Amino acid sequence: MSVVHSAPRIASNDGVLDGLSAALGSWLVASKEEHGEIVLTVARDRIEDALRLLRDEHEYQQLMEIAGVDYPSRAERFEVVYMLLSLTKNHRILVKVNATERTPVPTVTTLWPVAGWLEREVFDLYGVLFAGNSDLRRILTDYGFEGHPFRKDFPLSGYVELRYSEEDQRVVYEPVSLPQDFRSFDFMSPWEGADYVLPGDEKAPAPPPPPPAPPATTTEKPSDTGAGDAANAAAAKRIDPPAADKKEGA
Repeated sequence: MSVVHSAPRIASNDGVLDGLSAALGSWLVASKEEHGEIVLTVARDRIEDALRLLRDEHEYQQLMEIAGVDYPSRAERFEVVYMLLSLTKNHRILVKVNATERTPVPTVTTLWPVAGWLEREVFDLYGVLFAGNSDLRRILTDYGFEGHPFRKDFPLSGYVELRYSEEDQRVVYEPVSLPQDFRSFDFMSPWEGADYVLPGDEKAPAPPPPPPAPPATTTEKPSDTGAGDAANAAAAKRIDPPAADKKEGA
């Protein structure tokens, strides 16, 4: 028995951009359809109102994710991206706001309690503040971590490294120190035959050595090869061609 769902299998974007742009009105800063997705940028201080409108009046019931993007060259370097899903329409849209390090974004935990976790991730990785979030703590980095690792100006190696100290019997933090060995990169593909031991291969048992090659033999006397006076005399005899060959030669 087939089950017919109200949501289409593949939702179309036809008319969605114009309809949502008209509904958001003055809250809308920019709108576009890009890569098959509807992207709406709204004023930062109206993000809660805009998302409530989309949830209650346009059936975008679920907040799937909140992501951050860093554009250091912009005056407002951060984008906060809200990804909404309509279960009844089987359709997704992206809603964006712009922010700086010192301009908090209003929290949307009043609309979706799960946003508390997602806002903490954006705060932890980018340093974007969310006004009204009552539990804005780090969630992915370690206690006492300094900086925000997803910013473009954050060094790839970080600022500190941790290790377990046998002497202190605890985990210790130290400034990052990269020995010269880690600065020399080998771009040879291991699938093309590296001339060094790959990481982990040192744990494999060594293959047995190949069997020794048999000793080379030499011919010490003519009888070993059949050579000698009799062979030389037989080789000197002239062999006449067959009669047919003589006639053709004539």
